[in-house]
Amino acid sequence: MRVERLGITNLRCIESLGLEPGPGLNAILGPNGAGKTSVLEALHVLSHGHSFRRRARDGLIRRDSGSFMVRAEIGTDRGAHHSIALQRSRDGWAGRLDGSELERLGDLFAVFATCAFTPGSHELIDGGAEVRRAFWDWGVFHVEPEFLDDWRRYVRAMRQRNALLREGAPDRLFEPFEREMARAGERIAAWRAGYLAALEPRVRDRAQQLLPELGACALHGSAGYRIEQGGALATLLAERRAVDRARGTTTAGPHRADWALRFADRLEAAQLSRGQQKLMALAMVLAQADVYAAAKGHWPVLLLDDLASELDDPHQAALLETLAGAGMQVILTGTGWTPALAQHRERMTVFHVEHGRRIATALEA
Repeated sequence: MRVERLGITNLRCIESLGLEPGPGLNAILGPNGAGKTSVLEALHVLSHGHSFRRRARDGLIRRDSGSFMVRAEIGTDRGAHHSIALQRSRDGWAGRLDGSELERLGDLFAVFATCAFTPGSHELIDGGAEVRRAFWDWGVFHVEPEFLDDWRRYVRAMRQRNALLREGAPDRLFEPFEREMARAGERIAAWRAGYLAALEPRVRDRAQQLLPELGACALHGSAGYRIEQGGALATLLAERRAVDRARGTTTAGPHRADWALRFADRLEAAQLSRGQQKLMALAMVLAQADVYAAAKGHWPVLLLDDLASELDDPHQAALLETLAGAGMQVILTGTGWTPALAQHRERMTVFHVEHGRRIATALEA
């Protein structure tokens, strides 16, 4: 998958900006505050529906503007081409795919995929469970077409159950919602487990490249609930009503799922240094791209924000050498030419950005 044309209007400091990235390595260079990260944010929003910066929300809309718009022409090595657009106003979202307005934004996100490594990616390793679930579910969404519908059904039923818990409703009113939660939730748990099983060997390979000193690593997933062999989620939900009434919320289920990394010699992720956490997060992101490519037959677009601040020069050089021959479109940002970037200057498409505007390509500069 590759972005052939990108247009951004009124997103953060960008009033209007257009790029035509190359199919391989692309670098967006400029001083701090120039809008480089905002370009990557725009691509992430177009593929995920949210920024990779937490708590961004309406802050993405440029000051004194009522909405932002991101548009792109995308293609794959298999010959598929799509025109996509996403708009965010104070009133909500609107998406377009090949000229048609979308009722469900999930249809847009299904055709355009990005994986991002950013200064906040270490939260995959040391952050809260919601960060890891989001990473997990993005991967499942792209390999299991029914996942999103089941997740929506599960969440709707859980909200109804939570309302009943807070109202102190009689048991008979819970049963239809708990059956719906169980039907959808058990499928969600099975799909997530299958995805982790596919991801684990890819993570192990990527971690061996980046952090060989840690030894073999393994992924361990928790479904968010525990049942006895032969038991069912519906039975567990019924048994936990008294506990959940006291707390006013559903305390067991796929919405509480999580995964964790384990390394040789019983080393856990929390014991890694910050540098090791960043490298392990990068291994996770690259492994997710590997699984996506194996399932879809083409790579997602890889976004690397402020690479020089996240990786030392030897790791930058090794990463770029690996990516340069992978056939993956990579879009990275930086303030200037590091030694690692300079080694690949001749095969990079380079854009210079300042004050939210594209100043020149490498050939024009």
